[in-house]
Amino acid sequence: MKSRETTILLKRREVEEKSRKVEDLERIIREFDQMASDLERQIQLEEDRTGVRDRAHFSYSTFAKAAAQRRDNLRQSTEGLREKLAAAVRERDDTMEQFSRATQQVEGLQDPRSGRRERPFGLSALR
Repeated sequence: MKSRETTILLKRREVEEKSRKVEDLERIIREFDQMASDLERQIQLEEDRTGVRDRAHFSYSTFAKAAAQRRDNLRQSTEGLREKLAAAVRERDDTMEQFSRATQQVEGLQDPRSGRRERPFGLSALR
């Protein structure tokens, strides 16, 4: 019975680890989205200040070009992170399901009246 309890503890830790990974990815995506929107505002302010909005124009702000490139890079990174987040959520959900099955299996082996474990069916049940 100890091996089942150990398995449950390991699954619980695995669920916690995968949940932390999902939370971290969500936090990073939020931060990248916030930085991209901040850069968008800075680009708009620079374009308003200079009066040039055409990026192909020779006098378009170098700062605005650099900020736009950084914003675009952040958006690309965010898309990649969203894919990783979807995979991490699937992994977490699968692990949570495995953990749930393992705990139900162990709870099914315990006698609810006495708190003692019942013997599983098989050769040991014949004794």
